Amino acid sequence: MTDSKLKTLLQRESILVVPAAFDMVSAKIIEKAGFEAIYLSGFGHSASHLGLPDAGLMTLTEVVERVHNMAMATALPLIADGDTGYGGIVNVRRTVQEFEWAGASAIQLEDQEMPKKCGHTGGKMLIEAREMVLKIEAAIESRRNDDFLIIARTDARSVLGFEEAIKRGRMYEEAGADIIFIESPESEEELAIVGESFDKPVLANMVEGGKTPVFGVNKLEKIGFKIAIFPITCLLVAAKAMQKAMEELKDKGTTQRLVNEMMAFEEFNDLIGFPEVRSFEGKYR
Repeated sequence: MTDSKLKTLLQRESILVVPAAFDMVSAKIIEKAGFEAIYLSGFGHSASHLGLPDAGLMTLTEVVERVHNMAMATALPLIADGDTGYGGIVNVRRTVQEFEWAGASAIQLEDQEMPKKCGHTGGKMLIEAREMVLKIEAAIESRRNDDFLIIARTDARSVLGFEEAIKRGRMYEEAGADIIFIESPESEEELAIVGESFDKPVLANMVEGGKTPVFGVNKLEKIGFKIAIFPITCLLVAAKAMQKAMEELKDKGTTQRLVNEMMAFEEFNDLIGFPEVRSFEGKYR
């Protein structure tokens, strides 16, 4: 059953900073660093699970398994990317119920047509705003617990313009969404308008190299955002580090110069829980 941790965090005055994990190791590192919630990035999940882009290629069952594993791996509230809900109204109902069962604290649903695309790439197409309103209403009815939050995302900024994005955000807020997510504002001015346009908590998506300027969390808080997600930070940092390591190994034939840049073997064992497993096993010998 979903608890109220995430809802309580959003009732504070301060902004909630939520890095994204792309696997369970990155989720544990986020928790150990002292953050209070985790975002399961569809971009990172598709890359790490399939080695493919965030282009609507994952199935519901693949995503639910990752949601469940990540929710089990840490004690933090998990915000999970649910894409379009994987279909129409009845699909949204099942998706919401599966995500809630799997241990997520919130699901993000967006108004793209299937197959969806990453919000910071081209080629996106949208469903009608009224259809998304019905999806939000269906999602609200389908959840078992009001502590399971519905995030309504619109990709209208990149397809139909900024005014339409704000209009859709307000429609989704009126439909009952708990959190509003306007994807891809393209300037500081647009971010400021988004931050002041809604009564419900508003989410900022900080994509390094994306369409939206990346600001510090203090500035985002000042202009009205309650959540700041960083969906690809861990993924890109990890990819760069692995690339460097493999180039070194290929070129030098050894990893000796990289040892000081690695997490120590025992530290990693502690991170993923070997001491607890050994302790548990020891009780039954």
